[in-house]
Amino acid sequence: MNLPFFIARRLASASSGSKPGVMVRIAVVSVALSVAVMLLSLAVIVGFKREVVRNLTGLAAHAVVTDIRGVSAPDSEPVRRTAALEELLRSVEGFASMAPYAARSGIVRTQDAVQGVLLKGVDASYDWSFLRSRLRRGELPRVGDSLRTKDVLLSELMARRLKLDVGDKVEMLFVEGSGMRPRRDRFRISGLYATGMDEADALLAFTDLRNVQRLADWQEDEVSGYELRTDDFAHSDDFARRVALRLLYDDGDEAQNLTVTSLRELYPNIFDWLAAHNVNAAVIVGIMLVVAFFNMASALLILVLERTRMIGLLKALGMRNGPLRRIFLYRAAFIALRGMAWGNGVGLLLCLLQQWFHVVKLDSEGYLLSEVPISLEWGWWLLLNAGVLAVIVLLLVLPTYIISSIKPEQTIRYE
Repeated sequence: MNLPFFIARRLASASSGSKPGVMVRIAVVSVALSVAVMLLSLAVIVGFKREVVRNLTGLAAHAVVTDIRGVSAPDSEPVRRTAALEELLRSVEGFASMAPYAARSGIVRTQDAVQGVLLKGVDASYDWSFLRSRLRRGELPRVGDSLRTKDVLLSELMARRLKLDVGDKVEMLFVEGSGMRPRRDRFRISGLYATGMDEADALLAFTDLRNVQRLADWQEDEVSGYELRTDDFAHSDDFARRVALRLLYDDGDEAQNLTVTSLRELYPNIFDWLAAHNVNAAVIVGIMLVVAFFNMASALLILVLERTRMIGLLKALGMRNGPLRRIFLYRAAFIALRGMAWGNGVGLLLCLLQQWFHVVKLDSEGYLLSEVPISLEWGWWLLLNAGVLAVIVLLLVLPTYIISSIKPEQTIRYE
């Protein structure tokens, strides 16, 4: 029988309305609040990072192959599509899919307003799953359908600013250079989408690839570039480097003057901002652990002082300091587990309320999202709880050394 565990369990089951009982309740509440705050913080930070990355990858893929002369401009020099180039890109380790695209910057004009736009043309190989899940009204443009090539997909934000709706006709102007007359074209709005990222929603519109090629006076085999996806976004930078090396050392003419830009290189400020959230999470977890530890240490010291006579008696019967310390460490673990149970219950409830009902909103201009995202996973949730319990119990080893100073001949005589 594990005697320290047995004694600690009996002490925990004994009801007491004295001052130590109040301290135990304070320690339980402290641990519960700390765990709830840590759980909420990590769920929001992990959810925020994943939602922003999901939106970025949905709109811009994991890596982009463009002409090196126009890598930083939307109206870049065209890339010539060839079977050899596409086969070369498919042969890179980690390749999952690719889609050619063409983009031109222009202006949407209505009777009431004018709005800048980046018209992005895609073909049937484009992955619509991201936009399909964020389609609010209407339907996606039927790219590749000769009868519906003049469809355009706008964001709800842009449509609201321009006072447009599904089915309306919209005129777009495209200026190719100084001194040239703008080219104009009319499109039918097939649907409205909303990603929650107002910065992108206020700019991007989607249509058939051939529309943009026509507006740019490009041939059928000329595009702005290729959007590449890898099988693991965590290694997208390595994938982009492999593609760049393959293009650099390829002897074919189709790989000349091409460059590869990873998603992190396209949006460095956003990813640096997301990385800063790791520091915020570490600070919050550290502060909450300190708060829980000091309250637990106070409760443990009071429990030790309350049981001074019991400690003296057990020492007189031959129990050493080590097993005595384990009694109170077990007792502290029971208190911590009770507080963690309450903290997890409250934290998970608040997370689920936000996940289901979207109670807390955000300013999308400052936070890139319109509501607070939540991400709950078993992996980090179990790691958080195991880490909190282990850290609290290990730190509480120090206060238990007060047991070594208790002398049985003094405590047994004490009245």
